[in-house]
Amino acid sequence: MAVSRRHFFFGTLLAGSVPAGGFASAASLQRLGYKSPNEKLNIAAIGSGGKGYSDIMGCAGENIVALTDPDDKRAERTFKLFPNLPKYKDYRRMFDKHEREIDAVLVSCPDHMHASAAMWAMVRGKHVYCQKPLTRTVWEAQQLEIAAAKYRVATQMGNQGYSNVGARECCEIVWSGEIGNVTEVHAWTNRPMKYWPQGPDVVPTEAPVPPHLDWDAWLGGAEPRPYSPAYAPHHWRGFPDFGCGAIGDMACHILGTPNMALQLDAPVSVECLKQEGKGKYTFPQRAVIRFDFPARGPFPPLKLFWYDGLNAQPKIEGAPEGELLGDKDVNGSLLIGEKGMVTTGCYGERTRLVPAEKMKEFKLPAPLLTRSPGHYRDWIRACKGGEPACSNFSVAAPFVRWMLLGVIAMKFEGKLEWDAAKMRFTNNSEANQYLKPKFRKGWKMA
Repeated sequence: MAVSRRHFFFGTLLAGSVPAGGFASAASLQRLGYKSPNEKLNIAAIGSGGKGYSDIMGCAGENIVALTDPDDKRAERTFKLFPNLPKYKDYRRMFDKHEREIDAVLVSCPDHMHASAAMWAMVRGKHVYCQKPLTRTVWEAQQLEIAAAKYRVATQMGNQGYSNVGARECCEIVWSGEIGNVTEVHAWTNRPMKYWPQGPDVVPTEAPVPPHLDWDAWLGGAEPRPYSPAYAPHHWRGFPDFGCGAIGDMACHILGTPNMALQLDAPVSVECLKQEGKGKYTFPQRAVIRFDFPARGPFPPLKLFWYDGLNAQPKIEGAPEGELLGDKDVNGSLLIGEKGMVTTGCYGERTRLVPAEKMKEFKLPAPLLTRSPGHYRDWIRACKGGEPACSNFSVAAPFVRWMLLGVIAMKFEGKLEWDAAKMRFTNNSEANQYLKPKFRKGWKMA
C-alpha cells in the first residue's frame, strides 16, 4: 500500500507540477506581462489595510505600483509607506487608469468582493494572489478556476499553510503508510470567540458613514444597505452577505493539510450536527459540521468533522486524554488511521504522531514534495514563468468548493446530499440558492 501511495502521489501531487495545459508560450508570457526571474513585477493592491498590509509587505521586494482601499483610515499605515503611489477607493477606476502598468494583483478585500476583483484582474491578463477563502460562494470558486486556466495567469490563494514544511511532512507521513488508511479527520478552531462577534446579540445598527469610508465602494456587489459599524471595518466576517464565518477565516488553513494529504475532492454529503448561539443576522457562535467523502484513488471513504468557536480542543474518541493536539491556541487537526494518528497545528506546523512519545524514535519519510520558498515567493516565481504556485486556483478552487458547503449547511437541519458533477444539492432545492451570489448592477464578475 505504501508503494502504491508513493507512486500515486509522485505522479500527481508534487508541489509545482505543470498543469494539464503545460507552460505558457513565450508569446503569451510576454502578453501577460511576463518578467524574467531577475526583473521585478509591477503589483497593484486591492485592499491595502488589515490583511492587505501584510500581503503588500510580503511582496515588497517587487514594485508596488498602485493601491486601492475604500477606507482611508483602515489603509492609513500602508498609504504612509507609499506616499507617492496612486491611490483609489474603487479598483475599477484603478484598472481604468493603470491597466497597462500592472503585471499582478493582490486581492485582500472582504470575502464578498474576492471573486469580482480577481476576475477583473484575470480577464485583463494579470496574475492574482487572492486571500482565503478565495470566494464567498461555490459558483464563484468554479468561475475563478475556469478563468485562471483560460487566461493562463499565475494564481495563489492566501492559505500559507500549503507552503509550510510541516504540512508537507504530514502528507509524507500519511503516504508512507505509517498510520494506515485514514478514515476520520477532526479539525477545530477557537474562532470567532474574541476575534469578532457572532450570535443572537449582534444586531447591525445604522450609523452615519464615516468621512474616511466610501461605503458604496466597500459594499461593491452586495445588496445596498445602511452603513453600520457592525460590518466595517472588521466584523464583516460574521455576516453571511460579506463573509464565511470561522470556516472562511480558518478552515482554509486548518483543513489545508488534510485536504492535501488525503486528496479530498467533493463530498457526497454535508451536515451541521450542532450549533449554539444562532444569530438572526450572523453565523452561530459555535458549530459542528460533518463532511462525508467517498473513496478516492488509494484512499477509503472518509468522515471529516469541523468544530468552531471552541475554547478547548474537542474530545475525540481514541485520542489520548491530556495530550495537546494541534497548537496551544486551540487550532488544529487530527488524522486518524487504522494504525495510528497524526496531528498538526493551524498552518500545518507542529506535525507529530499521536501519542507524542511515538516521535522519539520516529524517522520522517524521505521527502516527496518540494519545499516551498515561501507562499508569496512561490507565487512571484510562478508569475515570472516558474512552476505553478502550490495553492494555485486549480488546487485552491476545488478545496474551497467543498469547504464552503459547510457554510450553507449551517442554514439547514439535516444532511445535505451533494452532486458534484451537477454542482447542486439533490435533496434540498432551497439550499441551492446559496451556491451563487446576486450581483448589484455594475459589479458583476467581469
